[in-house]
Amino acid sequence: MSQEFVTFEKRDRVAYLTINRPQVRNALHPPAHAEMAAALDDFAADEQCWVAVITGAGDKAFSAGNDLKFSAQNQGIAMEMPASGFGGIASRFDLFKPVIAAVNGLAFGGGFEIALACDIIIAADHATFALPEPRVGLAALAGGMQRLPRLIPEKIALGMMLTGKPITAERGHELGLVNEVVAADDLLACAERWATEICECSPLSVRASKQVALQSAAYPLEASMQQHYPLVGELLKSEDLMEGVMAFAEKRKPQWKGK
Repeated sequence: MSQEFVTFEKRDRVAYLTINRPQVRNALHPPAHAEMAAALDDFAADEQCWVAVITGAGDKAFSAGNDLKFSAQNQGIAMEMPASGFGGIASRFDLFKPVIAAVNGLAFGGGFEIALACDIIIAADHATFALPEPRVGLAALAGGMQRLPRLIPEKIALGMMLTGKPITAERGHELGLVNEVVAADDLLACAERWATEICECSPLSVRASKQVALQSAAYPLEASMQQHYPLVGELLKSEDLMEGVMAFAEKRKPQWKGK
């Protein structure tokens, strides 16, 4: 797997993806999208990897989104997007392993949409978030227009979307969009702490919980509780279910197998 524009490594049970185009504020062009998609495909398929962390190279930008200069210089050339969408994640609706965004600077446009597609957002205290597409005649077509109003109050989301104005990391935290704000030097350590705490839980329980949380949102409460969620079925038949019970009874840490 090529790592020219995205670095990808695994440590313990955590996969780390770093968008590595700091010279263009980690904006993504087709080759970078392809590398992100390939890395996330690898993460999804690896039974030994339970959590992913996505961040950007440098300290100025998580991602400025679409590389508009590249697009302008390559007019007339088909700009292929992976089936999994912008950044290999915006349209990836079958990944129930948790993904953490470690936002190390500005997250604008598609960069913000990558973060919105993650399950947890950790932000450096200088990070900013925006959907500025209308200012350049575009729209947030990678899920931003759908996800943002679901995550923060509609009027505030519309205010951001219709003006393109950014919000700070602290404001994002106040709105419930950001899970934690830390000093820039502590960002990756914080993301690793969250990943470690997730890995202390049963991976099958975590994935079932994510599947239910995401797929139940379209139904009223009673109907949502009557739906079939395949990962819940897998959890109830798993070895890890009994391991958790036995570990609790024996007052020891469970040894999760993920099966």
